[in-house]
Amino acid sequence: MTGPLAGKRALITGSSHGVGRAAAFLFAEQGAEVILHGNQNMADADSAVQEIGPRALGAVQSDLMMPGAGRELYDAALHLAGGRLDIVVNNAGIHWETSIDSSDETWEANWAGILQVNLMAVADICRAAIPEMKESGGGEIINIASRAGYRGEDKDHMAYAASKGAVLSLTKTIARQWGQHGIHAYALAPGWINTRMAPQNAAGLAAADSEIPIGRMAEPEEIAAMCAFLASGACSSATGSCIDINGASYVR
Repeated sequence: MTGPLAGKRALITGSSHGVGRAAAFLFAEQGAEVILHGNQNMADADSAVQEIGPRALGAVQSDLMMPGAGRELYDAALHLAGGRLDIVVNNAGIHWETSIDSSDETWEANWAGILQVNLMAVADICRAAIPEMKESGGGEIINIASRAGYRGEDKDHMAYAASKGAVLSLTKTIARQWGQHGIHAYALAPGWINTRMAPQNAAGLAAADSEIPIGRMAEPEEIAAMCAFLASGACSSATGSCIDINGASYVR
């Protein structure tokens, strides 16, 4: 099969639904072989593997809330890929609400959980990928951050904003330190995306759309399209960049 991603093998985390699922389908359409990831929705990840067909090498179940799970997920995906991964898309994340009026126990537990999934698991996967990619001659790492990492978030999602700001710095450091080895790292900073993480009631949806100049949320396929472009290596000089995809709701 030909295509801009032909011959490449990709791990896409959080690919049982939403952006990750859209990216898995698009990568396969463009010639890549893909490894999916799920946890509680593992049945959906397995279903996506069946729908994608031969270009899906399998799905790995992993609870990224658990310390060390990122490394284990990468190792399992590397095995499914036959010992070489060219692309990693760190898409899995959580967006828990945590008020400053929460109990100390809730505050600490939620911050720890959000940082574990949104930052530490991403860092662990990157840590595992870098030496493998260095040995094989390079690769593409795409980390899904958020506009919140730059502009901040509402008062009940400080931990989410902090985790995504750290992902931006992580990405830039990887790009600066391993670019000479052919490893390119990019971050995407979406605003609201039309997934289950977005508001699910009419009032919340109206409020979200009202702050977006183009009048609507991004679709998962739009984020997937940017991931595919970056994964292709067509513009490797963009390594270290953070690309905003938020309908001009936050312009830097």
